[in-house]
Amino acid sequence: MATNGSSWGNFLLIGFSEDPKAEFILSLVIAGFYTMTLTGNTAIILISLLDSRLHTPMYFFLRNLSFLDIGFTTCIVPQMLVNMWSGEKTITYIGCMVQFSVALALGSTECVLLAVMAIDRYVAVLWPLRYATIMNQQICRILAAVSWISGFANSLLQSSLAIVLPLCGHRQVDHFHCEILIIIKLSCVDTGPTESKMLIGRLIILAIPVSIILTSYACIARTVVKMQSAEGRKKAFGTCASHLTVVTVFFGTIMFMYLQPKNNYSQNQGKILALIYTVIAPTMNPLIYTLRNKDVKRAMRKVIWKDVV
Repeated sequence: MATNGSSWGNFLLIGFSEDPKAEFILSLVIAGFYTMTLTGNTAIILISLLDSRLHTPMYFFLRNLSFLDIGFTTCIVPQMLVNMWSGEKTITYIGCMVQFSVALALGSTECVLLAVMAIDRYVAVLWPLRYATIMNQQICRILAAVSWISGFANSLLQSSLAIVLPLCGHRQVDHFHCEILIIIKLSCVDTGPTESKMLIGRLIILAIPVSIILTSYACIARTVVKMQSAEGRKKAFGTCASHLTVVTVFFGTIMFMYLQPKNNYSQNQGKILALIYTVIAPTMNPLIYTLRNKDVKRAMRKVIWKDVV
C-alpha cells in the first residue's frame, strides 16, 4: 500500500473485527435492519403516491425523508456487509471519498428537511383553514429543493476541505465506514484549521434546523395550550407526534455522538452510536409513521386489499 500523499491506495476498515463470531452475528442483524429500511421506506413512498388522500404537503416531505433514508443506508451498509462477510475489509480511495461525501450530503439534507417538516406542522396547527393555500405545491417543491441544495452544498464544502489533505501515513480506519472526521485524522499535516472550518459548517447545518424546530414547536405548544377543546388538542398533538418522535431520534443520536465530551468518549462507543444512527434510526421512521398514523394504515390496507382482490 502506497504511503505518499498523492497515491490512491485502499483504506482498511477495521470495523468490529476484534471478535469475528460476534461480528458475523452482528452482520446478520444489520442485514435484517437494512432489509426493513428498504422495505418500510419504499412502502411509504409507494403508498403515499398511490393513495390520492395522501397527496398532501406532509406526505410529500415524508417521501423525501424516506428516499433520504434509503440512500443514506445504501451508501454505507452494503459495503459494510461485504467487508464483514468477505474478510477483506478494504475500500478504495475513490470509494471512500464518495462514501463520506454522499453520506454527509444526505445526512445534512435530512437535518434541513426535518426543519422544513416542522414548519409544515406549524402551519397545519396554527392556520388549518389556510394550510392548503400556504403550503401549496410550488412552496413545497421550493422547500424540498432548499433542503437538498443546502445539504449537498455543506457536503461539497466539507468534503473539498478533507480531500485536499495529504494522506502520508497508515490508512487503517478504526470504524466500519469512511467517516470524514476519522479520515482527516490520517493526514500528516496539521488539521486544526481544517477541523475548525468543518466545525463551523456542522454547527450551521445543525443549529439553524434545530432552532427552527424548537421555535415551531414552541409556537405549536402555546397554541395547543390555548385550545378550549380537548378533541382539538388531541388532534393537534396527533398531527405533530410522529414528526416530533423522528426528530428526537435523529437529532438525539447526532448530538450524543458529536457533542459528548471527548474524555467520556471511546471509539467503540462511537461505533455503536454510529451504528444506531446509520442502521437502526432509518428503520424507525416508517414504523413511527405507520404505527401512529391512521391515514397511512388506512392507505396500506386499501393497497393490500386491492392486491389480494
